[in-house]
Parts: sequence; structure tokens; C-alpha cells
Amino acid sequence: MRPAPAIEHYPVQQLPASSLHGRLRSTEKMETESRRLFATESIGGRAVYKVHAVTVAAGILLVLYYRATHIPAAGEGRAAWLGMFAAELWYSAYWVITQSVRWNPVRRHPFRDRLAARYGERLPRVDIFVCTADPQSEPPSLVISTILSIMAYDYPAEKLSVYLSDDGGSILTFYAMWEASSFAKHWLPFCKRYNIEPRSPAAYFSESHGLQDLCNQKEWSLIKDMYEEMTERIDTAVMSGKIPEEIKANHKGFDEWNLEINSKDHQPIVQILIDGKDENAVDNEGNVIPTLVYMAREKRPQHHHNFKAGAMNALIRVSSVISNSPIIMNVDCDMYSNNKDTIRDALCFFLDEEMGHKIGFVQYPQTYNNMTKNDIYGNSMHVISKVELRGFDSVGGPLYIGTGCFHRREILCGRIFTEEYKEDWDGGIKEKKQEHIYEVEKKAKSLATCTYEHDTQWGDEIGLKYGCPVEDVITGLAIHCRGWESVLNSPTRPAFVGVGPTTLAQTLLQHKRWSEGNLIIFLSKYCPFLFGHGKIKLRHQMGYCIYGLWAPNSLATLYYVTIPSLALLKGTPLFPEITSPWIAPFIYVFCVKNIYSLYEALSCGDTLKGWWNGQRMWMVKRITSYLFGVIDTLRKLLGLSQMTFAVSSKVSDEDVSKRYEQEIMEFGSSAPEYVIISTIALINLVCLVGGLRHFMTGGWNALLNVFFPQLILCEMLVITNIPLYEAMFLRKDKGSIPFSVTLASIVFVVLAFLVEILVPIV
Repeated sequence: MRPAPAIEHYPVQQLPASSLHGRLRSTEKMETESRRLFATESIGGRAVYKVHAVTVAAGILLVLYYRATHIPAAGEGRAAWLGMFAAELWYSAYWVITQSVRWNPVRRHPFRDRLAARYGERLPRVDIFVCTADPQSEPPSLVISTILSIMAYDYPAEKLSVYLSDDGGSILTFYAMWEASSFAKHWLPFCKRYNIEPRSPAAYFSESHGLQDLCNQKEWSLIKDMYEEMTERIDTAVMSGKIPEEIKANHKGFDEWNLEINSKDHQPIVQILIDGKDENAVDNEGNVIPTLVYMAREKRPQHHHNFKAGAMNALIRVSSVISNSPIIMNVDCDMYSNNKDTIRDALCFFLDEEMGHKIGFVQYPQTYNNMTKNDIYGNSMHVISKVELRGFDSVGGPLYIGTGCFHRREILCGRIFTEEYKEDWDGGIKEKKQEHIYEVEKKAKSLATCTYEHDTQWGDEIGLKYGCPVEDVITGLAIHCRGWESVLNSPTRPAFVGVGPTTLAQTLLQHKRWSEGNLIIFLSKYCPFLFGHGKIKLRHQMGYCIYGLWAPNSLATLYYVTIPSLALLKGTPLFPEITSPWIAPFIYVFCVKNIYSLYEALSCGDTLKGWWNGQRMWMVKRITSYLFGVIDTLRKLLGLSQMTFAVSSKVSDEDVSKRYEQEIMEFGSSAPEYVIISTIALINLVCLVGGLRHFMTGGWNALLNVFFPQLILCEMLVITNIPLYEAMFLRKDKGSIPFSVTLASIVFVVLAFLVEILVPIV
């Protein structure tokens, strides 16, 4: 018998207490992370950016030092030099402000699988608000395609309520909603059965999808035919301006309209087209479908209606007696849902156990499906969405941009953040309190009257704020200043896709409203530096001011695109000589700043030509939209005009659309903006030709040494304006610049040179 082997005893290694605690903390951190419903990731490449920012800042300081220490004597261009100094001071300060959102941008990642594992279908109710204002600018067939796309979310239908605010009070829009309520009974099960995307029928059937191969071809064709027949009926009604009497007999809601009603004078209208609580409100397969409500708040000529903010506030009140969901999403009528999981993604932020109680709203970026390859009008705003808004997200959260946003209802109603706050996710209208639909509609109408808000805090402490063309931005700022944070969620598949401006006029109108509204905020008691002091971070305040100072950029830009060129023609140097060491910071700042701008644009998905078009459009917008924004803001502050709200048209005629697709700039009218653009373009062309003539007659080498920077600047402005010269002198289509505009521009150019002769500036 073999003896048992001896047992060896090994000493037990004692871990240091600090190491043990470190492992415990690491384990706890991993467990915490595994419970999180979203992750936050810092975007890479910041080291290179920070080197760029520091060196550009040093270059800017050298430029300013040179300007301050080399002021010419009186009579040698001193006024022009001081003007350049002021413009460069402005640009420098504005550049510093823009860096506030570029220092440390972040990216968010929601975890829908964890949300599903933890909550299943025990999810909060969601109310979705869609706003429209004019059936001519925003065709009802476009509006209902958006409505149908959001009714088809991958979300429990009994917890979804969709509201349309029609500020046009149009029977045509109501008719389109009635048609959509019937078509939804076929469209929703079709979407969910085959898991199709996008769920906007207009987008789905207009794109080349291979998804029809996954379903029965006969069924696919049937649904497509039903949709096309419906839109044809709607478009026919819109063109004729009336609804057939036999159709009006199908729903009591048509009785709300009579011959005396118009868009600015009508009673409140609330019609529940689909009542999700009704057991008969099912699709053609017997499944529950979302509640669908039409609202046209009361309008009277003697009462101010506060534009979109007023419509949103009316929706908040009306929905409170119908569904009263704790989460509210709002989207523009032309921004259809492009991602069926958007609601669940947003809830990952609200329901997160560690950070969710701090989040006031979840913002999705705007995306457009009608941008040309090279974005002729610079409307894609990729850099704003992918760089600036993500930078906001690192300092307190993105601003509220008015569409594609999820809010907590209580926060829109004025709740201030506290650490003890806990949301009642089971909020909503309880079944036992359910009233007859007529009683609910009657109560809702009483909340949509034009006098309901009198002597209340609506529009101030409650709901969206009034008194500003960009009600969304000022409302978001107020929410941040009440202690709440926001997050940006930018999924790979865009959550919302809309229609961007397709003409220069639409683009300039949109940016005038934005720049004017943001400047009004900056000059009011809601200025981020004043209103946000001690409430939000300094970098967050600076981020808001990026857009608040869009409009004043017009003054420095207008100076920079005219005076150096005029000085070139007159022979007045405004920059260091090319052989001087002081030229180095000018060249460095100009080159590196533009190279980094190009890098940002390319990394965000723009093309090289698209970036160049964007540079042109920033110049054009600054000398037109932003300039008029400054003028109109000053007029309002002086009490010389009232605030207005212009709805951007979502339709263009066939010729205009064709030129847009060919990336040909659209003018075609005698708007004052075009006179300004043409005048600036002609001034630079004349100054370049005149400057080159001086070089030829006065000696190239000596003059180039002195005027090379001004020559390059003038040449770049002329190259940038090539589409303008084509539209003035070469093009013969209807989108060219009218002869009257060209003639007026020539007269202004002559006057500018006469003024310079009589009252010299350079």
C-alpha cells in the first residue's frame, strides 16, 4: 500500500486593504454600468483640436496686437484701419465663444435591450404633438404622412396619443386627418407585420425599397394604391378648396365649419378622430390603434395668438383632459418619423436610475431628405448637429430646437429641479374616470379658447415662453436655468427626416427668423450671460450665445467684404506687407481656421464642394438675413414694429425644383436681399479689375508686396460670387437675377464709389 502523498501548505497571500477596496469599487462600478440604460462617450481627436485652438488663439492675439500698434496716420486710411481692427476684435470674440462647444463633445448610446429587460411593456404613456399652420404652405397630404409615421411607432398603441394643432383652422386639414384615421387601420398593421422603415407612406413608396419582396406583392400594391388614392382625394380637395357634401356626412367634425369661419377668426375645435380607449378603435386585424386628435384653437382678430408657442401650450392643456401622458414629444409637420424605435431610445434616458431624474428633455437632431449632393444652400447643418450640439451635451445639454424633442410634461409646466424629484410614470387619464367623448371634447375646447390664458402664467412660467420668434430656444434655456439637464441622441438611423428649404428665398427667410429671434433673447432679460448666471455653466452660456450673436456678425462681415476691396482699388494698404514677419499670424489664422472648418465639414459628411457652398451661404446669410435681423430687432426694441412669424413654404413649382436638383441658385424676384448680394458682388468684381490694372501700370513686384493679402481676399470674394455673376449676366431662365436688380446694383455701386470720393473712408 502506497503512502498518501504529503500535503503541501502554501502561505495565504494577504491583499492590501487599499487593493481590496479598489477591486470592490471596480466591481461596484461595473455593476452600476451594467444597470445603466445609456452610455456617454467622449469623442476622440480632442488633443489635435486643442493644439489647433491654442495656436489659433495665439495667432489672433498677434493679429490684434499688430492692429493696435500699427495704426496709420490721419489721412492714410486710419478710419478704414480702425474699422478692420473693430471687425477683427468682433471675429476674435465670436471665435472664442464658438470654441465653448468644441472643447469636449460627447456621444450618447441608449440600450434598448436593457430597457426591455427591465420594464418590458410597463412603459409610460406618450403624447405626440404635431403643429401645422397653413394648408397651402404645408400641404395636408404631407402633414398626414408625418401623422401616420408617428402612429406606427414600435410602442404599445394604447399608450400612444397623437395630436395635430391646425393653426390654419382649415377644414381641408381636418378632412386629411379624417382620411388618415381610416387609412391607418390598414397602414399600421402592414408596417408592423413586415417591420418596414421608414413608416411614412410618402417616403416609403417614393423610395426604391426592396422590402416589398418580403411581403405579398399583391398586398404591397394594394396598400400603395390605397395610399395614392387617398392623397389624390386630399390634393383634389385642396385644389378645389371644398369638401364634397357626401363626405361631410361621414363625421360630425365637419359641422364645425361654416361660411363665416376663416383662419384668423373661428371658435375652438377639438375632434377625437380615434379614441384609443374605445374597444371599437382597432385596425383591420383587431389590434388597438393610437388615439388621434385634431385641434384648432380659437382665433379672434382682437386677441394675439402667440404663434407656435401658443399652439403648443393649447395642446398641453387639451391633451391633459384626454390622455395626460407624462412624456410629450413634439415634431414639425414636415418631419416624419424615420426610426420606429425612437420613443424607446428616448425613454432610456428618462428611465435611467442614476441620471434619468436630472434629464428634462431629449433632443434629436434635424435631418433632411431633400438636400442636394453638394448642399447648394448650406441647409444640412451637419456641423451644428454633429459637432456643436454634441458639445452642448457635455456642458449641460443641447438647446431645444423646436422639433424632434421629448419633454417631461411637468417640466414644460414649470417644475423646478430637485434631487428628490421622482416622476409618476403611471400618470394619465385613469380608466375609471373615463367620460363620454362628447364631454371630453367639450372640456378640451374650453381649454383652447383665446381668453383662457388671460391673467395666468401661461407663456411665462408655464408652457412655452411667449414674446420671441424662437420660442423653442428661450423655453429650453429656461428649463436649463431651472436646474434640468438635456441630452442629444443622434442614432445611426436618423430619428426624424424632413424637408429643408429648396430656394434661396426660403433659406434667407428661415435664417432671418432664427437670427432675429436669438438676438432678441440676447438683448432681453433672458440673455444667457445674465439669466443663466449662477444657474448654468459659463461654457453653456457661451454656447447659447453662438446663435444669439449670429445677427451682429452681419456688421463685421459687411465691412470685411467691402472695405478691403475698395482700399485695394484706391491703393490703401490694410494688411502687413508680404515680406513683413507680421503677415505670418494673418496667414496662419486664415489658413488653419479654414482648414479645420473643412475638416469638420468633411468628417460630418459634407463634400468639398458642399463645404465651399456653405462658406458662400454663410457670407450671403450674414449680409442679408442677419443684417435684416439686426434692423428688425432694433425696430421692435424701439416699438416701431410688432413681432411676426412667417411660415416657410414646403412646396416649390416644377421648374424651381429642377433647378434645385441641378444645384443652380434660385433668385427670380426683386427682393432687397438680392440687391445687397448683387451690389457686394459687383463692388468686388470692379475692385479686382481696377486693382489688377493698377498692378499692370504701376509695377507688379512693389505693389504685390504691399497689396497681396487684399488682392487674395478680393479674388476669393469674386470666385465665391461666380454664381451671382452667372445669374446677372449669363443665365436666361426664370430663376436668374432680374434685370431690375442688376440695374439697381450697378446704381448702388456707382453711388458707393461717389461716396468714397466725396467722403473718403479708405
